[in-house]
Amino acid sequence: MIELYTQATPNGHKVSIALEELGMPYRIHLVDMRGQQFEPWFLRVNPNNKIPAIVDPDGPGGQPVTVWEAGAILIYLAEKAGSPLLPAAGAARYAVFQWLMFQMAGVGPMMGQAGHFTLYASERVPYGIERYSAESRRILGVMDRQLAASPFLAGDDYSIADIATLPWMGSVARIPTLGSLDQWPQVSAWRERLLQRPAVQRGLANPPRPA
Repeated sequence: MIELYTQATPNGHKVSIALEELGMPYRIHLVDMRGQQFEPWFLRVNPNNKIPAIVDPDGPGGQPVTVWEAGAILIYLAEKAGSPLLPAAGAARYAVFQWLMFQMAGVGPMMGQAGHFTLYASERVPYGIERYSAESRRILGVMDRQLAASPFLAGDDYSIADIATLPWMGSVARIPTLGSLDQWPQVSAWRERLLQRPAVQRGLANPPRPA
């Protein structure tokens, strides 16, 4: 049983989707991000005081292991399962890695900052709004061109790169400076295809987003 420390955020849902796709049993522990992430018990799980994090009691060599940072967790789970969601070797493996890193270094941070400056900042900062919104739009353009050439981000096959990126696409419509995902039709069609997957539906609902 994988112990998953999480919240209903795009980063949290990456891991619950992966666990559902891999058919791995897991138990959710909700972390209240209004302060609980700084408590000593959680810092022993993740010294960087962020979600998600997992504890696998049956890690390498049968020993417990803790893994944090969503990208690292996805790699760990796919390798543990021997899943084609991360190819074992060859160019396809590195294609997945590069699009996974694209999400971790680009999609999440840029859209996260765009959302922060447009929705949550205590004062309006036009430079921050425009910088992160423009970079998010550029990133969506990169994805749109890639998905015009292949059905999934890393090529012909669904992978942990798609799983990592998908939850962030729900944020686009909530950021007023980005607008509708329809501006990037290939991204929109890819998202709709992935949302039809039962494991994706279960993962996005676990934990559910607040009403």
